[in-house]
Amino acid sequence: MRRPRELGGERIAQIVSRLASESPVRRSLPGWGRVHIDRQLPFLVVYRKPHDRPDPGTARLVVGGGSFLQASGSPAERETVAQLAEAIAALMGDIFDAFLIVEVWAASEGGTPPGDTPEPAYRVMHSGSGALDPTVEELASALRESRIGRRAPDVATQVRRAIAPPGMRPLLDAAALRRARASILGLQVAPVYRAPEGGDLYPALVRQVARRVTVSTDRAAYRFTRTCTTARPVHYHQLGRRAVVKAVFDVDARLAAVGERFDVLLQVTPVDTERAFAEFKRVRFERAPSFHYRPLPVDPGRLKHQLWSVRPERVEDPTLMHLFRRKQIEIDRQITLLADVGRPEFLPGSLQLYGGVEPGLFALAERLLGLLPPGRKRRGPFLSAAEFCGLATAEVLAYRRQTPGFGVMPVVRDDIYAGLLVSKGKLLVGAGARVPVSRADALIQHEIGTHMVTYHNGRAQPFKMLSIGLPGYEGLQEGLAVLGEYLCGGLDRDRMRVLAARVVAVRAMVDGAGFVETFRLLRGHGFTQRASFTIATRVFRGGGLTKDAAYLRGLAGILDHIAEGRDLDRLFLGKVAEDHLPIIDELLLRKVLAPTAILPRYLHRPDVQTRLADAGRGVTVIDLVKGQNLR
Repeated sequence: MRRPRELGGERIAQIVSRLASESPVRRSLPGWGRVHIDRQLPFLVVYRKPHDRPDPGTARLVVGGGSFLQASGSPAERETVAQLAEAIAALMGDIFDAFLIVEVWAASEGGTPPGDTPEPAYRVMHSGSGALDPTVEELASALRESRIGRRAPDVATQVRRAIAPPGMRPLLDAAALRRARASILGLQVAPVYRAPEGGDLYPALVRQVARRVTVSTDRAAYRFTRTCTTARPVHYHQLGRRAVVKAVFDVDARLAAVGERFDVLLQVTPVDTERAFAEFKRVRFERAPSFHYRPLPVDPGRLKHQLWSVRPERVEDPTLMHLFRRKQIEIDRQITLLADVGRPEFLPGSLQLYGGVEPGLFALAERLLGLLPPGRKRRGPFLSAAEFCGLATAEVLAYRRQTPGFGVMPVVRDDIYAGLLVSKGKLLVGAGARVPVSRADALIQHEIGTHMVTYHNGRAQPFKMLSIGLPGYEGLQEGLAVLGEYLCGGLDRDRMRVLAARVVAVRAMVDGAGFVETFRLLRGHGFTQRASFTIATRVFRGGGLTKDAAYLRGLAGILDHIAEGRDLDRLFLGKVAEDHLPIIDELLLRKVLAPTAILPRYLHRPDVQTRLADAGRGVTVIDLVKGQNLR
């Protein structure tokens, strides 16, 4: 943005005119600063930069909201800055009957010395007007909840006649506030995000404090809006930032470009499992087989250089910056994992990405294996890979009749052999796959009704991250896919035993068991030679992939989700994790994200609705088994 030479009455009039016409405003100010107002809102968060001392990091505390003003605190600029603030307040005061200004500044002393832990502290300054008491209480309450690390902040409220940063006059005097029907609060922040000597910034602390200040001021604005204005938002997120700057789409596109260069599961899936099984059988299951993998299509070093050239800190929205930063770290770990295929370092990397097996999950898996004795060997009829691919193609075409452009047609692949895999929205069917007719529909709903649907929905959103997957999405995604199997009546006892066995096998591997020992453990639980080999191969692929514990963990979590009365729609919005749901809700309320584009076709079936209603009354994984709800 070009910076104007002077602010002046004409430019102030232009800004007010845009706001009056319900147009967004994003303007640079003379010398330093800018005004950003998404839409007509009954509040403005202000930061004035001190003219007589450095103040690193503080300006970034106000840019996360939908309405903010950064301006010079120089005495020479005070009059025009005050004119701009009063003009905005007067317009919005006429529209909403009242207007709130929250001015944010850093305490003149403080900071976090290197090696110390931050001691967050906030002071809320107010005039003592009883009408603002609920707003002051909400701001203070929100700040008290905003821990930095494990430290609870010190929050106090103070009555002040003159509310302004040290060394500055109030932004608006009492007469101007009355003319504009405006009220003002001050928020003094301990500058824990910088060192006291030299002012060196701690970037992670800047981000944390900024996010907490944004949430707190939004909550205060919400309470003010509900108690003092004519507007009636239903949640404070509805007052949050909607405008998405170009930097957001740039960061999202560049991170997605790196993430789409490879597919972790495809890269760590052996290309020669049949040869490996024959070898394992030939040595009487006494020596671990060797596996071969696809050549890595990327240079890890170059890809990491490309990844870390992306700067999420350019994204002003603290919620989106948080997601992008976490995704950047996850992609880095994925690249490292691929570089370590076949090496001892692979397993620690897998644990970082997918976690291990927590005691409760392991106990659940063992209990399931105890409750579900081995069944007889499954007999036909079976579908060949080509026949199953034909059914899957028909399902994709059915979605396309409902939603043109849905998905990519499934293909049969020789290099996967007996497995099924969705890679970048395409279903890959192993050439050696033999699918029981009784399980075909369940597998189609697992792969297409979940993985392909969430990929499609993610691509329909403004951010590509939702199609390649937000950090740690695998547990919820696989749980949702297994839930689809159950709702369609295709989650049988053999399948549940396999899910439990995967957890037991992952736990054994993490505890130090080798391939042969894990194979024998599975045989002891009644699995056939081939089934035990397949489960062990999935768990030991690449050097130790712990992801297979996600299926049972995810199913248990999804059943809890439904029993709590929460809907499924948001879970299909893209590839998200359980801990992202509050963020998804926030972005939906702010209208940054669109509602879920399509839901799985199977959800419309009467039998599915019956099972879903049963789950809503509270069903655990054990209930599924004990209640004989599995075939």
